[in-house]
Amino acid sequence: MSGSTGADPGAKEKYIPPYLRNFTPYTNAEWTQFIDEVERDLEVSKQLYSCPSIEEPAFTRTIDHTLLKLDTKAVLIDELCAEARINQFATVCVRPNFVHQAVADLRGSGVKVACVVGFHEGTYDLLYKLQYVFLHLLASPTKLTLSSREAKQAILAGADELDIVINYPELIARKYTSIYKELVALRSQAPHPTQLKLILETSQLNRSQIIAGCAMAAAANFDFVKTSTGFNGPGANEENVRLMAACCEKFAEGNGYGRQRMLVKAAGGIRTLEDAVKMLQAGASRLGTSGGVWIAKEAKEKAEAGWSTNGAVHGEGRRPSMQTRLFTDY
Repeated sequence: MSGSTGADPGAKEKYIPPYLRNFTPYTNAEWTQFIDEVERDLEVSKQLYSCPSIEEPAFTRTIDHTLLKLDTKAVLIDELCAEARINQFATVCVRPNFVHQAVADLRGSGVKVACVVGFHEGTYDLLYKLQYVFLHLLASPTKLTLSSREAKQAILAGADELDIVINYPELIARKYTSIYKELVALRSQAPHPTQLKLILETSQLNRSQIIAGCAMAAAANFDFVKTSTGFNGPGANEENVRLMAACCEKFAEGNGYGRQRMLVKAAGGIRTLEDAVKMLQAGASRLGTSGGVWIAKEAKEKAEAGWSTNGAVHGEGRRPSMQTRLFTDY
């Protein structure tokens, strides 16, 4: 190594990828090099990840019971929360204006409340979001904008988790520095124990862009990366979930970031038990779905019939109708 004493000048320095060093890129050029190196070295496993047994409470605790339709009424949020209580889902996931109601409905149940931020376009700028985060620190309410109000509003109303849409047009344009600064700012204003999930909108991204999104989420100390909003193109698929799980494992190797290992949330198009198990076996730890009641019902029936989540999935369940409130892609 140059400048060291007693070193063999002919010896090559051992190459250590940046994601295994205590290193965070700052310029777009550094981010580009960083992401290229990750993509070159990344290995995506074809193994089946462990999936909770369908008869165990841990299985339904993988589900974020979701209702994000724009025409949602308060009575439907009450129903959503009642269903979550009965089935003991991990969370209910709602829009910011329903967080306070959901928190009240779920008090004492053990079910948490997740809220979407910047949903679903992902194009709100940094100031747009930060002004809201500073809602109670700056006396300038007239300057506040929708997305920035959402995050702080959700936290103040009692949200435990925030599902934040990445600015994926900027990601596609490789404006990495801008995205990373936004993620760090949001993390700093929503520290743990608030759980942050970064929605990548994988249907709009290629492999390199998905890796880039995961890299920046890990560097900003997010807790999850999430596939989709469910509003823009196809939702989760096994290939993308496996890729995201591989990224989470890679960035956690040797704890090079000094961060915890991120987890994967699959969302969009998960409507049957077969869908759910496939996503979990592909590497997801959480499932975003409005079909949670159907999945829980099917799991109970299959468990009573002796069905197992071991090995490949060959489901026989019929996909539920998309005409009801429950069974939507979001």
